[in-house]
Amino acid sequence: MIMLTPLQKRFKYHFRGSRQTNVISKPEWYLAQVLMWIGNHAHFLDEKIQPILDKASCAVNARLEFSRGLVMLILEKLASDIPCLLYDDNLFCHLVDEVLLFERELHSVHGYPSTFASCMHILSEETCFQRWLTVERKFALQKMDSMLSSEAVWVSQYKDITDVDEMKVPDCAEVFMTLLLVITDRYKNLPTAPRKLQFLELQKDLVDDFRIRLTQVMKEETRAPLDFRYCAILNAVNYISTVLADWADNVFFLQLQQAALEVFAENSALSKLQLGQLASMESSVFDDMINLLERLKLDMLTRQVDHVFREVKDAAKLYKKERWLSLPSQCEQAVMSLSSSACPLLLTLRDRLLQLEQQLCVSLFRIFWQMLVEKLDIYIYQEIILANHFNEGGATQLQFDMTRNLFPLFSHYCKRPENYFKHVKEACIVLNLNIGSALLLKDVLQSASEHLPATAALNEVGIYKLAQQDVEILLNLRTNWPNTGK
Repeated sequence: MIMLTPLQKRFKYHFRGSRQTNVISKPEWYLAQVLMWIGNHAHFLDEKIQPILDKASCAVNARLEFSRGLVMLILEKLASDIPCLLYDDNLFCHLVDEVLLFERELHSVHGYPSTFASCMHILSEETCFQRWLTVERKFALQKMDSMLSSEAVWVSQYKDITDVDEMKVPDCAEVFMTLLLVITDRYKNLPTAPRKLQFLELQKDLVDDFRIRLTQVMKEETRAPLDFRYCAILNAVNYISTVLADWADNVFFLQLQQAALEVFAENSALSKLQLGQLASMESSVFDDMINLLERLKLDMLTRQVDHVFREVKDAAKLYKKERWLSLPSQCEQAVMSLSSSACPLLLTLRDRLLQLEQQLCVSLFRIFWQMLVEKLDIYIYQEIILANHFNEGGATQLQFDMTRNLFPLFSHYCKRPENYFKHVKEACIVLNLNIGSALLLKDVLQSASEHLPATAALNEVGIYKLAQQDVEILLNLRTNWPNTGK
């Protein structure tokens, strides 16, 4: 194109010789110059030149061909400059940054087609590309070192904004995921899938490195698993896992998954089962990372649950020794009140729930209290209920302690907390059945057989979880049977 000739001369004059404008550390100068020429000529090319070409039935887009001609100047310039920059990390990184900015504006503002030759092809050439990967990894690791040594590393940026801070994400996790997002943005326009997959592997390596760093810090905090820092690490692990799971459904990563499938199929690197899972989209490119993070999350939560459970068991020592066999009946008391021996247990439980509700994000806290309740339900059932006998007053007192005091501690977190204490709830039902119903149930259970189970009778009184043998044991723990031999 005739219009390009004077611009090509000007470009070579300023950026290929010994002029002060030809500075290897300032690629932005020639990149900005080309963008300015493209922008300045766009209107003239669309309004004056394109109609002439259309009239001559010439299937050429004047503006795009003009842009392509100028981009070729950039490609030649890069091809000569890059070998001089390969071993200076800062200059090379700066060049890549500027080229990526140039590419973004070229495509988004000036509509440059992705099918045309572009700077990404130069960056994809083996020597340059491997250097880019190396530099990207180096600066990412430096960033991780820097953020983990920051004073605010475990504090949320949004701690004062409740609706934003629902996940209670510490600063380091947010910065890290932003780092990964920026890397994605930098490589997503590479022209070939294998190059993109190499960057994806870099991202996965960085996630694994960050997970290991978090694990190391966590191990230093294991003696205090309820403290702020331990909870912050747990929130970080949960956040990274959640974001990676979201990314797995992103179109870009689904396309990479398909590309990976094709590469694996060619290399036979995976089993038929794994290939099938990838092809059916049952798995994702981040599955390995997510599984490791989820395992770490579960280990950390389990450690917290075990710690609180030990405290609760310690606080329940007096309650275990309660004289359930000789407590006054309800009619002998003016008003039912909580067993004094249950106070340490309930206070410990309440304080730990409040503490962890404040420090863990909503989804983690939900898992925490449900894991704790599961252990607590079995403990109270086995260690307190099955280990004692109950007169009428003892059974009534146990039911009052559980239904009016223990269960309501969890009513803030769910509508029907008693459904999480199935063993305890049903044991209380059996122990508090009136004499007539208890005798009838005992007869039904004794006459039940494999062909005629007592399921319907158990369901009728509200027993769905406990097995028939468990109910028989509980009935035998009652001491308020009439003197009839039964």
